[in-house]
Amino acid sequence: MKYWIPASVAALAATELTLRTFGFGTPVLSQTDTETGYRFQPNQKINRFGKNIEYNQYSQRSEPITPEKPQRKIRILMTGDSVLNGGNPTDQSNIITELFENKLTKSNHPAEVLNASAGSWGIGNQQGYLRKFGTFNSNAVILQIGTHDLLQPTSTGEKIGKSPNAPTQAPLLGLQEAVTRYALPKVTKILKLNSPPAEIPQLKQTNQQFQQNIESLKAIINQIRKQNIPVFVLFTPNREDLLPTFQTPEYKTQFIQLLNSLQVPVIDTHTAWEKLPTTTVKTYFRDGVHLSVTGNQAAANLLYEKLCVEKELVVCSDVESTTDRYRLIQKASTASNSSYH
Repeated sequence: MKYWIPASVAALAATELTLRTFGFGTPVLSQTDTETGYRFQPNQKINRFGKNIEYNQYSQRSEPITPEKPQRKIRILMTGDSVLNGGNPTDQSNIITELFENKLTKSNHPAEVLNASAGSWGIGNQQGYLRKFGTFNSNAVILQIGTHDLLQPTSTGEKIGKSPNAPTQAPLLGLQEAVTRYALPKVTKILKLNSPPAEIPQLKQTNQQFQQNIESLKAIINQIRKQNIPVFVLFTPNREDLLPTFQTPEYKTQFIQLLNSLQVPVIDTHTAWEKLPTTTVKTYFRDGVHLSVTGNQAAANLLYEKLCVEKELVVCSDVESTTDRYRLIQKASTASNSSYH
């Protein structure tokens, strides 16, 4: 009996150390915000379940940036929800913005692609972020909007600091987080102790929400265009929009018609992936909404194809031409110096 307490303490300490190794006890932290509803706390850099996660001084899932755009670089600001963010399951190097940035840079288009996003952000939350922080002297702004975002209300910070999934400070113990954030919710689900599902909104309410989102979208577009910055939309589907068969989500047709009337180019992954083999499309999703690393890469490739290969974004060709001219000048200068010596 006298050895029971020391043994228990040792076991708990070993468990805590093991959990800490996997990232328990160091969750990504959030904060409420009057403009955005909520956002991730700035200046975070952690390793969570083997995945690197970083947020810069503007709560973007990106490396720290300078207020002014670096010379000789394209700067693109992307805003969106958890699809763009990637969440804990996705390493920083494998989110859409990083993959797109790498694609641009490797193709002689040095770039920064900024990622302003958070889980469950609606179009209204994106509007709030742009209203609060602006566009960072970007060459373009891309709004990631998914099927579910068409009817997504603007999310509030009501659960921030209250829900285990949205902490504002790190827990004292990794074991504490493992129990409250992961173990208890699973037990509750198994025992069916959750609240009954919310009632499905009536059609009138659904239409009203769609119209509210459209008004927020129009305000975003107006704000960006007042700064003479081109704006694009990256449309991302839910898994059920493509599998087992292709179907057009409710309100998508109206949404695309509006963007066409406003002359906002759409990079439509839903339509682009329609004719791909089912076996390929299956690899693009990690669940019913979120893209896998393979899906993120496919989205990044499509962004590059539409914006740079098809030259929807003029600055792509401008930067390439400038870079080529610079190289020619350097080459000529080197040749001249060699001849002189």
